[in-house]
Amino acid sequence: MGTTKASYLPKEKKSAWLKYNDAQIKEIMDYNDGYKKFLSECKTERECVAECIRLAEAKGYKDLKSYIAKADAAGDKAVLKAGDKVYYNNMDKAIVLFQVGTEPVENGMNILGAHIDSPRLDIKQNPLYEDTEMSLLDTHYYGGIKKYQWVTLPMALHGVVVLTDGTRKDIVIGEDPSDPVVGITDLLIHLAANQMEKKGAKVVEGEDLNVLIGSMPLAGEEKDAVKANVLKLLWEKYGIVEEDFLSAEIEVVPAGPARDFGLDRSMVTGYGHDDRVCAYTSLTAMLDLPKKVKKTCVCILADKEEIGSAGATGMQSRFFENAVAELMNCCGAYSELKLKRAFTNSKMLSSDVSAAFDPNYPGVFEKKNSAYFGRGLTFNKYTGARGKSGSNDANAEYMAEIRKVMEAGDVAFQTAELGKVDEGGGGTIACYMAVYNMLVIDSGVPVLNMHAPWEVVSKIDVYEAQKGYGVFLNNI
Repeated sequence: MGTTKASYLPKEKKSAWLKYNDAQIKEIMDYNDGYKKFLSECKTERECVAECIRLAEAKGYKDLKSYIAKADAAGDKAVLKAGDKVYYNNMDKAIVLFQVGTEPVENGMNILGAHIDSPRLDIKQNPLYEDTEMSLLDTHYYGGIKKYQWVTLPMALHGVVVLTDGTRKDIVIGEDPSDPVVGITDLLIHLAANQMEKKGAKVVEGEDLNVLIGSMPLAGEEKDAVKANVLKLLWEKYGIVEEDFLSAEIEVVPAGPARDFGLDRSMVTGYGHDDRVCAYTSLTAMLDLPKKVKKTCVCILADKEEIGSAGATGMQSRFFENAVAELMNCCGAYSELKLKRAFTNSKMLSSDVSAAFDPNYPGVFEKKNSAYFGRGLTFNKYTGARGKSGSNDANAEYMAEIRKVMEAGDVAFQTAELGKVDEGGGGTIACYMAVYNMLVIDSGVPVLNMHAPWEVVSKIDVYEAQKGYGVFLNNI
């Protein structure tokens, strides 16, 4: 029998919205309402971890650290069994969730890995100063940003201040409708002739990203009276003094909640889609697993990806390796050899966003190999920059396996590269997990305005991502 014409032609790419009826579209909208709430309330890594723990515990997850002492006392006896659900909190800035499978962990894990840090402005350690009767905060930008995008916007302050006695003060200013907001000023167009001649990278300099926070002097103060008034307010509300900025982590982020975008409400705009859209969809896929799974399933939500995954809470640290070792010990099956086998036999989706094709800027994209709004979960066989530098580059056999399970699960998916070959590029956590010799591929949601204060995603792509992540955990 000869090959029919229909069997060898490529499948026509269609919008994933067309798969669903009105009742199903309502379900998609409802899922995205939950995502908008998460995005609005979780603007820092610490806030993400706290919310993840709350959601996980509501689904029966328990702190792995509570089992560790039991495991030590039990010797070789297991204190965890198939079906048990635990989480490992790393310094309140990264978290790993495990659901123990019926197979030994050394047979491999099915892993979803996203990051919960996003580009932002960090307050310096000695930030507060007064200039011409205005009080400002010095910042240091975090991650790759177009600095000029971060001026003239209402901004909020999120973070923690830790006192020398160990007391932790949680700071959120600018999110409640009754709160004041802060922000960074820009030069008025009438005086900006020289500024407008500068290259985009120089229009606003990093050291000029100073946040205006006050202009009212404190009565009776002769020197830096506006700064003194700000410090008075901080003392009255939070019990902190200027020196406490030395042990603070305060982030300047866009103020306000995520919102529906588009007259048809088909999109979501908000701060931090990169990469909290993949974090949320990974988390919900993990929390919705059946009571029994064959392979141990894992969801990693890591910090520091935007600055190279460095530090104790980034994927270049060994916190995940240590967490798996503790898990195996609690299952009564730890050895160094079994730990190595567990990693080598694992399969992972490095869940990070992809660049959505933008019809306003078609010149930087290669249309045949771009991610498009509405076409579902995106797989990037490789990322990297100019010649695949720094790329994981998944092998063809793994890509074929992914295709098979996604098609069987009726998941709308697409493949893409991050722009034209010589236009730039980017990286994810994939390469840091591939060092364990496990199979890893990048996957995620297409994003417009990536790394801007307000990014945009398609609701159908968000929905297909959580669907695809669930299919992966259950069937790979």
